[in-house]
Amino acid sequence: MRLGILEDEATQIAIYELLFSPTQYQYEFFGTTSAFMDALKQEKFDLLIIDWMLPDGTAEEALKWIRKTLDWHIPIICVTSRNNESDVVNVLQLGADDYFVKSTRYFELLARIASLVRRSREKRWIDTKRVCTRLLPIPEPEQTAIESASARENWGSAAEIDTRTIDTHISRIRNKLNLSSQNDWDIVTVYGYGYRLQCTENTHSQSK
Repeated sequence: MRLGILEDEATQIAIYELLFSPTQYQYEFFGTTSAFMDALKQEKFDLLIIDWMLPDGTAEEALKWIRKTLDWHIPIICVTSRNNESDVVNVLQLGADDYFVKSTRYFELLARIASLVRRSREKRWIDTKRVCTRLLPIPEPEQTAIESASARENWGSAAEIDTRTIDTHISRIRNKLNLSSQNDWDIVTVYGYGYRLQCTENTHSQSK
């Protein structure tokens, strides 16, 4: 689980270090919105934490850019010392999923992060199943989608489809839905048959 943190205050960064270092989260800090945006163009994060005021911008500007440039799947928490109702409403309307006022209640922040991550995974699973069941005959997780059946369903019974075409299609689905063994769900190859949507969370738990 990777966290992208937009924060420039040394004290707050030290607090985050103490808070996240004992957890399973991987995290990376960015001191400016420009550095943050550049990273988001090239890297993938599972959740973003954004401070209100930055040297070269604000949380509002960062939120607008993220929701316009990326998508609405990645959860975002705005962390700030401002607690005016109008500020909270504005940030939530711009696309933040949660709002946390800086205090000593940082275990509450951990709980909020865990909750957002859980909801994001559930939504990703629903979206994944919806896409996969439209593109491949996968009624339930763990059931195999046979390549020839997939080809007949999508390109017609008379179509001669190079299996590399389907491989490319599967690769695009993985990238679009951010599927990987590190993210608990993946589309895996079943030799001689095709593909199946598989939960990898239990595999991680057993290996730890």
